[in-house]
Amino acid sequence: MSLYFIQIAGGKYAGISDLDDVGDRAAAWNEMTKVCADLVGGIARELKENELWQIDLMDLSKKPIFRIRLVAETLD
Repeated sequence: MSLYFIQIAGGKYAGISDLDDVGDRAAAWNEMTKVCADLVGGIARELKENELWQIDLMDLSKKPIFRIRLVAETLD
């Protein structure tokens, strides 16, 4: 059973998946940042005005413990 999950909100990769074979919280953070790095270029190219994309690292109870966001804001 996985101790950590990744949830992506927004874009074509939206959904939740478990992280297998990660030891502790620091290892789970490293894995999440690798996933984010692999996806963020494609996500940024398709992001629309005033749109949010985010990836959460969640614990076993599905409570978010880390979050990375990419936000496109119209400021006028």
